[in-house]
Amino acid sequence: MSYLENLFGLKGKVAAIFGGCGVLGGEMAIALANSGAKVAFLDRNKEGGIKCKEKIERMGGKAEILYADVMKKETIESARNEIESMWGRVDILINAAGINSITPVLEIDVEEWERILSVNLKGVFIACKAFGKAMIDDGKGGVIINVSSASSEIPLSKVFTYSISKAGVNNLTRYLAREWAEYGIRVNAIMPGFFPAEQNKKILTKERRLAIFGHTPMHRFGEPSELAGAVVWLASEKASSFVTGAIVPVDGGFTAMTI
Repeated sequence: MSYLENLFGLKGKVAAIFGGCGVLGGEMAIALANSGAKVAFLDRNKEGGIKCKEKIERMGGKAEILYADVMKKETIESARNEIESMWGRVDILINAAGINSITPVLEIDVEEWERILSVNLKGVFIACKAFGKAMIDDGKGGVIINVSSASSEIPLSKVFTYSISKAGVNNLTRYLAREWAEYGIRVNAIMPGFFPAEQNKKILTKERRLAIFGHTPMHRFGEPSELAGAVVWLASEKASSFVTGAIVPVDGGFTAMTI
């Protein structure tokens, strides 16, 4: 085994990814599989993960697509039980499911507010609780990686409720990191900048693109594959063994920019 394989390898590990059938979640799944992990895609839309699953299997990896709705506790627990039946346990949990809206503040109704917070924050809490308890009961520790957003620290126009939900994800991440460290569970978050995907396509007008590039030192959007390094690093029990409670920006310098 090479030095890098020993440091970053995930052979024998099992990863569960909520929102794994989305663009960013799918790339994270492929990165973990490339490092040796078995991967379970957890999503409401199972079709979105078929190509990623097939790609993983072509390179000799193992992957399954399971139905789970982050707003429904029973589906989360059912998916967890199914993974444990197949592969024994879950070592790595990634919460990448999320929704957005471009509704102006004064036009946001209670239903929209609750829907976004339910998926982006409440869903993360329920998933962390369900899988975290299993990790604690198992006694072997584990890794939880939540997906935050650059808007969690710098509130962005047009995504009011989304920004608030992601700020909550940061706080939840740090709190769980503190409380679960004694059980050998590390909890961190990746904070992506702008990665074009289905959920933000509507707000990426030409004017907004120029504004984003002007505030991003690297003057471009991120590619989904550019999340791979951070995901594998945080998932590795050796490479990031002393890292917990961290919010890791992968944003081309967006959150470092002022004037």
